[in-house]
Amino acid sequence: MPLLESPDTALVTGASSGVGATYADRLAQRGHPLVLVARRADRLQALAERIERKYGVAAEVLAADLTSPPERNAVEQRLREDERIGLLVNNAGMVAGGSLAEASPDEVEAMIQLNVTAPTRLAGAMLPRLLARGRGGIINIASVLALLPELSRGAYPATSGYLLAYTRTLHEEVAGRGVRAQAVLPGITRSATWERASGDFDELPPSLVMEVAELVDAALAGYDQGELVTVPALPDPAQWERYEAARLALAPDLSRDHAADRYKSDILEDA
Repeated sequence: MPLLESPDTALVTGASSGVGATYADRLAQRGHPLVLVARRADRLQALAERIERKYGVAAEVLAADLTSPPERNAVEQRLREDERIGLLVNNAGMVAGGSLAEASPDEVEAMIQLNVTAPTRLAGAMLPRLLARGRGGIINIASVLALLPELSRGAYPATSGYLLAYTRTLHEEVAGRGVRAQAVLPGITRSATWERASGDFDELPPSLVMEVAELVDAALAGYDQGELVTVPALPDPAQWERYEAARLALAPDLSRDHAADRYKSDILEDA
């Protein structure tokens, strides 16, 4: 099954290296023209030229710092107005190091701008147009830390948790209207982002580290299969199905007209 019904242009953020550059390569291989977004215009230009030579598809450079409102606004405007763009890959992200007590508030704010505000605004700019034409897709790259924030220090897992929740809500709004949503939850990936955040890959068991190309290929396969949430490393889909069933089973008991008995003072006093 093709990624989209026609080879619409795909806009990829964080496209200058790693996961974003590999998404650009794989989408171009499928025939999608590209708009490549990142801060480093020189790296983007080199990637665009390589893709055009290799696949014969147009690859345009749109250099922008997505933590800067004026530069982000230029990308939003492009998504809002360019009818050719049918797929958005929200890949740009960063990790603000240190624990919650140690991290610089300014660095954490910049991370939230890039990991939360930017993908939300970019998706929002594009979504009305996709719904009007009845096709398209939005892919949000998060992290398995959205599921297990206890495994990491700092605010980064919370930004991934937001992206996962946002993608679920997005799916509910667009289901049946021709627009697709997917959240990708990688584990440890051999990328510069992970290395800057976590240190030397040589200190980790090789069985825990996935190569970027395998991650992106798996994520695109998950998209093709219609997955809302893709966890590339998860071997048994039944594990995810049980997790989802347990999560949804809470729903009838999360909002009631009375507090649970264990919170009532009279019962506690009797005990």
